[in-house]
Amino acid sequence: MLNVPDEKGHYGDYGGRYVPETLFSALEELESAYRSSQQDSQFQQELAGRQRDFCGRPTPLFFAERLTAHCGGAKIWFKREDLAHTGAHKINNALGQCMLARRMGKTRVIAETGAGQHGVATATAAAALGLECDVYMGSEDMERQQLNVFRMRLLGARVIPVDTGSRTLKDAINEALRDWVTNVRHTHYVLGTVHGPHPFPMICRDFQSVIGREARAQILEREKRLPDMLLACVGGGSNAIGLFYAFLTDTQVRMVGVEAGGKGLVPGMHAARFAGGTRGMLHGAMSYVLQNEDGQIGSTHSVSAGLDYASVGPEHAWLHDIGRVEYTLASDEEALKAFELCSRLEGIIPALESAHAIAECRVRAPRLPKDALIIVSLSGRGDKDVAQAAGKAGLHMPR
Repeated sequence: MLNVPDEKGHYGDYGGRYVPETLFSALEELESAYRSSQQDSQFQQELAGRQRDFCGRPTPLFFAERLTAHCGGAKIWFKREDLAHTGAHKINNALGQCMLARRMGKTRVIAETGAGQHGVATATAAAALGLECDVYMGSEDMERQQLNVFRMRLLGARVIPVDTGSRTLKDAINEALRDWVTNVRHTHYVLGTVHGPHPFPMICRDFQSVIGREARAQILEREKRLPDMLLACVGGGSNAIGLFYAFLTDTQVRMVGVEAGGKGLVPGMHAARFAGGTRGMLHGAMSYVLQNEDGQIGSTHSVSAGLDYASVGPEHAWLHDIGRVEYTLASDEEALKAFELCSRLEGIIPALESAHAIAECRVRAPRLPKDALIIVSLSGRGDKDVAQAAGKAGLHMPR
């Protein structure tokens, strides 16, 4: 593996720890607990056991035969994170961090959530481990993800609406950070993606890297060789780095991250940080950020709540700059078409986040020979998005 981050949490020029002084000791405590857990065989055995028996790992690698025939090019494989417990990859990180919270003697966890999947995963892990749980969620996201709001409450979590700013993920993170500053002695912040101050990007990446390790072993078993291309959607970037990380040193494997193109590359109408952003600091880390000339954070838009974020994980920023990963975008319209196509051809309703990666796969696969191999990270299932997608298509859900 590539040796990043450095001891100060930097991925090249990105990352770091830009937080109030009151949080430095908490971050140092977290890093110490994490590093000691990596050497603790009992912790690792429990984690592996819960990943197997509670989360349902390993998730399958599925040959999308009908989508492959439809595209008419490379063979398309889905890494089925939609089949993990709670319906998305988010449980991988939430479970690991809740176990760390317990290890540090914390009795309460908090989280932010956009699409609701990380909130559900954190509430699930907290329930399993006997921890109190509060989840911050933008009121805009609560409206479009009502199913996940109900699931979190059913699991015993308190869902706290955020009505400031754009009322989406960025604002939920702001509120969660304020809570953590106030209650740091007994509370751990389960940050849901590979962003934030060090060591969060590293910890989340490492817990999500199980995706790529499994996919690597599975494709070698099924096809006797490595894939030609990996595709994953990128919001903060946890499912993408989870898939990519095990392949970073395999230079023959191309990697493509797909951002939210929204309604077009007009300020406020998308969440494509590499296409429309500049270097800046948000939520404790240096990365690419959608901002104006004065450094004010810009508005974002995506049909997918999980991709609707103004920045991207610092490791992705570094991988972009060194040219190891290519980053592109898919529009709302393209994602919705891929959402419907995958559902009808494969009998799999993908999350709208994942549909962005499938949309790009529809472009890439026909350009490759029939013996080429593509792995798409199916980061989550689309139950939560059916009403949203129906509304965008002018349909009405049955009551």
